[in-house]
Amino acid sequence: MREQSSSFDVARIVRELSELVGARARKAYQPHYEQVVLRLNRKGVPSTDLVIVRGRRVYTSQRDRPMPSKPSQFAMVLRKHLNNSRLVAVEQFGFDRVIQLTFEHGGGRLRLVIELFRDGNVLLLDDSGVIIQPLTHAKYASRSLKKGVAYTPPPETIDPREMDRSALDALLDGSEHDLIRTLAARANFGRIYGSTACSIAGLEEKVDSNSLDSDQRDSLEGAIQSMLAELSEGDGAMMWMVDSDSMQAWQAADNEAARDAASSGITEIAPFDLAYTDSGMMVEVASLSMAYDAVFGSHDAAAFIRREEELLVDSGEDEGVKQAKLDRRAAQQRAAIDRFHERAAITQELGKAIQDDWEHVDSLLTQFNEAVASDGWEGVMDRIHDVPWIDNADPARRTIVAYLPDEDGDPGASITLEVSKTVHQNAQRYFEEGRSQKSKAKGAQAALAGTEEAREKAEKRAAKDAAAGRLRARQRSKRFWFEKHRWAMLSDGHLLVGGRDAKGNDVVVRKHLSSHDLYFHADLHGAPSCSLKLKDGLAPNQNPSEAIPEGVASLQIVQNLADGTEDARELSESLHSEAAQVAVCWSRAWGSGGAAAVAFHVRPSQVSKTTESGESLGRGSFVVRGQRNWHRDLPLELAVGMAVVNGVPMPVSGTPSTISEHCQRWVKVTPGREKKEAVANRISKATGLVQDDLLSCLPPGNCSVEDHGLIQP
Repeated sequence: MREQSSSFDVARIVRELSELVGARARKAYQPHYEQVVLRLNRKGVPSTDLVIVRGRRVYTSQRDRPMPSKPSQFAMVLRKHLNNSRLVAVEQFGFDRVIQLTFEHGGGRLRLVIELFRDGNVLLLDDSGVIIQPLTHAKYASRSLKKGVAYTPPPETIDPREMDRSALDALLDGSEHDLIRTLAARANFGRIYGSTACSIAGLEEKVDSNSLDSDQRDSLEGAIQSMLAELSEGDGAMMWMVDSDSMQAWQAADNEAARDAASSGITEIAPFDLAYTDSGMMVEVASLSMAYDAVFGSHDAAAFIRREEELLVDSGEDEGVKQAKLDRRAAQQRAAIDRFHERAAITQELGKAIQDDWEHVDSLLTQFNEAVASDGWEGVMDRIHDVPWIDNADPARRTIVAYLPDEDGDPGASITLEVSKTVHQNAQRYFEEGRSQKSKAKGAQAALAGTEEAREKAEKRAAKDAAAGRLRARQRSKRFWFEKHRWAMLSDGHLLVGGRDAKGNDVVVRKHLSSHDLYFHADLHGAPSCSLKLKDGLAPNQNPSEAIPEGVASLQIVQNLADGTEDARELSESLHSEAAQVAVCWSRAWGSGGAAAVAFHVRPSQVSKTTESGESLGRGSFVVRGQRNWHRDLPLELAVGMAVVNGVPMPVSGTPSTISEHCQRWVKVTPGREKKEAVANRISKATGLVQDDLLSCLPPGNCSVEDHGLIQP
């Protein structure tokens, strides 16, 4: 499956993007160095993401798309200039793989240029065409792409839409290549569309271009015109499957996850039928953007997660980087030691040579000092190059660079002499420099020993962590929204969030209990208010990084669970029972000594802060009116597994059935005698997870732990 768009693909995408004219630009993101996402809002239509994969493709999507909490510099520039601006035009530069989006706001117009050839680029231009900010700076033979210079488009290529018969004849006659190469390269068709033109025209691809007769050229011209008409007037797009099994899998897919799984069987996409392909393996979709989203959507949507997971290695955060730094440091220290020893040997040898050629050096110093006394430094410097034994002099430092005689009596090794000092003093200076270099070598040797020790420790730690399957969690400046509360993952990835205290109860009900969610509460005073989220949850990441150790689940945050379901009441009874079980585990029933407890759930409309006359409610308390749905004999047991969520290593809690399904490494937690702090400490040492994160996942009381590979892999 080709990843890079052709000029034909770009032309159709531009047509499709033109339907977004009038939309407002909201936020811009850069989830990965290769990808830019611009969120567009149209009145009465859900937000649409314009996905730009540098040098490859542009399309629209409405997928859940994890984004970094801190925008990149380029994303910040886009937000600053484009926020709330209106899209007014979408254009293609000729028939090149360059798209220009024009935005309008109170201060004028701005242009976003997207280049989809070579390595690609995304550039923000002002109204006069000056580059405000490029995604990457680049310099080519004919143009430079950097901040503050006028944007220069790439050299213009042939536009087949403007090619008449005489131009076609000139193209064919002037070519020394076969037909497919001429159409693909010189006519700007690309390989697959050149093959399509040949197939429609009934011509062999390998025929010499300049050998076509008039009838053949008529056929070729007609084929090209039909392709261009379909490109400009047709709707939808085509996808081709590799075999009948893939075709059946795609046709049977009735949700996004199933379609993503079936997309591996797609071998080609195009804005219209490719005549040379097998029509029996062709599937039609509504747009080329939908085709791109089907093939690449899952991979592109997980770009930020991939970026985060790329920072992980089996031995923990940045351990590979630290190891590499230690290796570089050791190599530099060894080189320094060799250099110090080499300098020590040279300087000592020069000091000995000065002593051996005592008379020669003494004569040079005497003559030079007499000349300075007679003519001054300026006069001596004018004649310095006439003396074969002196290379140059430095009046400021009062030194000369002189030569010692070699075995034949000719100028050999050069030495620096201080003219105010004797021969012995000059020789001693070299001996002292040699001793200094030896001392530096000893210091470097000691430093190398320390580095080698650190390397050995790092290797042992890495091997130990890898054997234990540990992941070292990174320091995070911002946590996921649900981590502010108690939270758990239920069947099908649904989230249950609950208050940690009275204030937290108020926040959960006020902010995180929407009309299509459900309210859960243990049948005990002071229990947390809990919200079963219909749409928010966790789903397996379909493109996990190889850096994640075996047995660690890779999950991503989603906001589109329960596709087609509009009310959490429609979810399965077993899921409701799971939520109730977690709710009682978060209550004081955990430490009551019982083996089971009771909880209920109601609709959000049944939960209120309004009381009867003369009554009052404390903070975090609510009135529940109407019929309650009871859950009895709920077991007091939870599970904690190890996962990477949006690229972040963290514990995930839930019922044993759910956690065991998603996590290969997990523990079952029941009421017991071991303090939860001790349990969190044990798991933290075994996994590398942050102890505070583990404490947040554990129930409020002492525990007993049944290990299923989390502590002892």
